[in-house]
Amino acid sequence: MSEERRLAVLRAIVEDYVHTREPVGSRVLTERHGLGVSPATIRNDMAALEEAGYIAQPHTSAGRIPTDKGYRLFVDRLAEVRPLNNPQRRAIETFLSEAIDLDDVLGRAGRLIAQLTGQVAVVQYPSLRLSGLRHLELVPVGGARLLVVVITDTGRVEQRFLDVGAGPGAEPAVVTVDSPAGPAPDPSALDEGTLGELRARLNAAAAGKRLDDLPDAFARVVAGVDPTLAPLARGIADLVVDTLGAQREERIVLAGTANLARAEMRFEQGLSPVLEALEEQVVLLGLLTELASEPGTGVGVRIGHENRLDGLAETSVVASGYGTDGDTVAILGSIGPTRMDYPGTIASVRAVARYLSRVLPS
Repeated sequence: MSEERRLAVLRAIVEDYVHTREPVGSRVLTERHGLGVSPATIRNDMAALEEAGYIAQPHTSAGRIPTDKGYRLFVDRLAEVRPLNNPQRRAIETFLSEAIDLDDVLGRAGRLIAQLTGQVAVVQYPSLRLSGLRHLELVPVGGARLLVVVITDTGRVEQRFLDVGAGPGAEPAVVTVDSPAGPAPDPSALDEGTLGELRARLNAAAAGKRLDDLPDAFARVVAGVDPTLAPLARGIADLVVDTLGAQREERIVLAGTANLARAEMRFEQGLSPVLEALEEQVVLLGLLTELASEPGTGVGVRIGHENRLDGLAETSVVASGYGTDGDTVAILGSIGPTRMDYPGTIASVRAVARYLSRVLPS
């Protein structure tokens, strides 16, 4: 009974401190929470919680506030995560479904999380490493120039030009989108029948495969086509692999950064360390990935000094994976002070991740 009561006291302290941003005393707990015991008993429970490291006294005359350890116990054992209500869920689904492309849908997801939580939102673009190839399109654009369009199963689109070498069997040359066209060799290799055959073979080889598996699949296509087409097939295959390899640096969307400047955020070390940490995108993505892979509810939480970034020592990070067909292809999350509404943030991140997974291209 004593253990259960002390956990109830800790829950009350966390909830009051999150709501009021003021240290919590025994009299306030007695008046607000109906714990069924005297203020003296609550003071004894608070002393035990403080000795165990779950709460601390910021000033001599003040009440108590939760520590990182206290928040961790609250999240793991005490927090009651309530799902969003029906109007909230419908609003999220409608807002995301109205997006016109991948950039738009991820931007909307970030704004949603920032608005729902009042904190910073981080949304990772679908990782090419974890994506699949939905379609490869080959478009002749005049002379011996070919536009190669790659569309992943998560909606990312990459396009590059390819200059085909002069004459059958010649090696093609890759040019960037901004490069001038090279000399115009014999365009016979770019007739619709040839391109249709290569497009069909390459798309069939890529079906159901992750991008990391494409080189081997494409190599089998090159080996199986007519020798006169092999250089063109190899050039297209290499261009696709090289293009996606060059885009391996992961991109993220940040939204709601201005929320950090609100007075109620109150970071003891100031705002600058937090903003600097948000610029460390590679490390930040690593943290989010670790969180999303933790077992449990599908939502990971890192609190205060559990974060590997010094600048996030006064923040908590809540993250979840999202993806298609049950596979996680990227991460999204919310970053705010350790004194955050954990149940509300967890529910918001989980809901946006689920609906984002539904509206991704399939």
